[in-house]
Amino acid sequence: MKPSAYIGRFAPSPTGPLHFGSLVCALASFLDARHHHGKWLVRIEDLDPPRELSGATTTILKQLESHGLWWDGDLLYQSQRSEAYRAALTQLQDDGLTYTCDCNRQRIAELGGLYDGHCRQREVSSESAIRLRLPDRDSDSEITFDDLIMGPYRQNLDSDVGDFVIKRRDGLISYQLAVTVDDYFQRVSHIIRGADLLDSTPRQLYLQRCLGFFSADTAPMQYAHVPLAINAEGQKLSKQNHAPAVISGSESKSLWQALKWLQQAPPSELQSDSVENILNWATANWSIANIPTKMAVAAPSYV
Repeated sequence: MKPSAYIGRFAPSPTGPLHFGSLVCALASFLDARHHHGKWLVRIEDLDPPRELSGATTTILKQLESHGLWWDGDLLYQSQRSEAYRAALTQLQDDGLTYTCDCNRQRIAELGGLYDGHCRQREVSSESAIRLRLPDRDSDSEITFDDLIMGPYRQNLDSDVGDFVIKRRDGLISYQLAVTVDDYFQRVSHIIRGADLLDSTPRQLYLQRCLGFFSADTAPMQYAHVPLAINAEGQKLSKQNHAPAVISGSESKSLWQALKWLQQAPPSELQSDSVENILNWATANWSIANIPTKMAVAAPSYV
């Protein structure tokens, strides 16, 4: 399934309402798609029920709508995609690219987070986690790509990550496998998301290779990682750090502040204009090249 046109996406997890940091990512991906006359999809990544907040999906969708960020086509819910994930997992298993692992978090932490392949040659219960086996040749583990914001990025999966989990011990499919399968299924061509996911991209590129999603004559996905919005304490704005939700009734101000944070230089008088006019201006004047190449940038003081 070769992407023939621009298709972008925003993929929130329903663990809480949108805050300024998530609004920035949504807006950046929306504007990049609209500026290129492309489609913009919304996918709800509801694969981790213990972390999900009741009613969060409805809240997020209403927040997107109130900010004028209307998506194209139907919503995709990862919770309804288990058959596709199982098929991908089976394919990887049939190709001899996986093994089961019963190592706990404590052991992984003691290794500094870099898995050492301890279970590669062990007989482990099928009820354990499943890891993807990286290639034996170190050169085959080297993944490089050009990020549209951060520039050239290089990671050696073997020395920087190790064999990674694609199905968790609790039976849940990992983020890395699910997002890879869904981006291909939705024919996504451009992925604009937060810089906290920059180091996940090589794993997803490698999974694309293992699953045969792209060949030499297929245009690869383009990636752009937006700097993280951080609070006064230097922490990433997140639900875990109790980042406040974007303020209802202040959508124009929030959009203007997000555009300013993204260094799009919105005119000052625009912040009191309508959501529609702000987005029309932003779409016409959008420049991804203006976004800072820093990994993190302070959020506005009011956030």
